Amino acid sequence: MKKILFASSALVAVAVAGNAQASEKIQLEVGGYMEQWAGFADQDIGERKNAFQSDTEVHFKGKTTLDNGIEVGAVIELEGETSDDQIDEQYLFVNGGFGQFKLGKDDSAADSLGITAPSVGPVGVNDGDLTNWVDAYLIDTVPSSGDQKRVTYFTPNFGGFQAGVSYADDSGSNNNDTATGGDNIVSAGASYQADFDGISFGVSAVGENQGEGNWYGVGANVGFGNFTVGSSWGHIEDDYAQGKNSKTAGDTDAYDVGVSYAMDAAKVSLTYGYAEYGNRKVGSTSATSTGEVSTVDLGLAYTLGAGVTWKSSIFWFDDEADSASIADNDGYGAVTGLVLNF
Repeated sequence: MKKILFASSALVAVAVAGNAQASEKIQLEVGGYMEQWAGFADQDIGERKNAFQSDTEVHFKGKTTLDNGIEVGAVIELEGETSDDQIDEQYLFVNGGFGQFKLGKDDSAADSLGITAPSVGPVGVNDGDLTNWVDAYLIDTVPSSGDQKRVTYFTPNFGGFQAGVSYADDSGSNNNDTATGGDNIVSAGASYQADFDGISFGVSAVGENQGEGNWYGVGANVGFGNFTVGSSWGHIEDDYAQGKNSKTAGDTDAYDVGVSYAMDAAKVSLTYGYAEYGNRKVGSTSATSTGEVSTVDLGLAYTLGAGVTWKSSIFWFDDEADSASIADNDGYGAVTGLVLNF
């Protein structure tokens, strides 16, 4: 808590340096997105989970520049439909020659800086929407702690290089495991992105500590002409984000590899993901299972107009769990729908 108070005081000191005063109050602008999907799936263990899916958020954003040149702003993201927290993210940011500070409920630095294989479809193979349609283990090479009340710092961009670090304490107001007292979360990452004579290049190294363990990973993308190819890998230690009395099964290794091609208003991608997991939850207990899963996604994204994109996925998966409490499963499916950005 003392670290959070210190960081908060530092932000205030930076914002008011030189007795700078904003000429006008911050005016919030409205934005966000709406995704509406229809699809079908066939899987061994039963019927498809859904025929329709949707995801909608309304974003309120605003900023102002103080007389000393420092930019201060706010972001509030409202969930369009939820059975849990109505507010998705809410934080303030302070930008200047020193970089950027963010304070509030937000994703971690590792999540922001991590690079994964290119994928344009609505399902994907890496932290996508596969589990909205079928029962399978969800591959994730950047398994960050999600939205937490935290402080984050990003360095300035030095010729394409940028680094960041986040800290969330073990407060019960966070989304940590409060039954075991929660854990501090330290997240960090670095990325480098640049263009060289028509060839774009991006690479990242990210990681996070929570509880007695860590996760970490790397990723890279290369673009040339209309093509982009890339891959990422992530490793989760068996005691990452686990309380003192939790049962763990083993480490998890995951990777993805993919290629995309852009042609005028359309993009297509083909992506493969694989995980040898040791942290799959078994029912409502704290026990976890080992196993392996493979997923393939063929995606399409076509821009119909300003803020309107048609997206589709054809996917296949094969999930083999080692626990008798989790049935092996494989299958395929197709999903299509519209994304509206406003």
